[in-house]
Amino acid sequence: MPQSYTSLHYHLVFSTKNRVRAITADIEPRLWEYMGGIVRDLGGTPIEIGGIEDHVHLLVTLRQDRALMDVVREIKAGSSGWVHETFAVAGAFWWQDGYGAFTVSRSKRDTVAAYIANQEQHHKKRTFEAEFRRLLERHEVAFKEEYLF
Repeated sequence: MPQSYTSLHYHLVFSTKNRVRAITADIEPRLWEYMGGIVRDLGGTPIEIGGIEDHVHLLVTLRQDRALMDVVREIKAGSSGWVHETFAVAGAFWWQDGYGAFTVSRSKRDTVAAYIANQEQHHKKRTFEAEFRRLLERHEVAFKEEYLF
């Protein structure tokens, strides 16, 4: 086959450092937009970006020629730098070191996008920690509780 054909959809999740509630209402919409721009600059497609004060979810389609860890690093570094340059009150804004990344089938893409769009309502019932544990368990990712948060 002379070309490569891929359909690579990822659900990315990461928190602010120490889950500080640093993503304020004035930062949030512009931050999501900025992160989407980083994804586009890397040749990907942002499908849905959302979260609450202490974490973000991204549903993205990525190219096959980019390593996932490099994409996440670019999103986190670029968006963190932008927040520090743009918002004077952002001194406490940093992303945690790690992240969660889960593949999403095309048939489940709309379901995951709706889940991300509904984060505010979702977190009235479940903490980030409980949500992240559930994602790991549903995707059968082994983890040790003492290293999770």
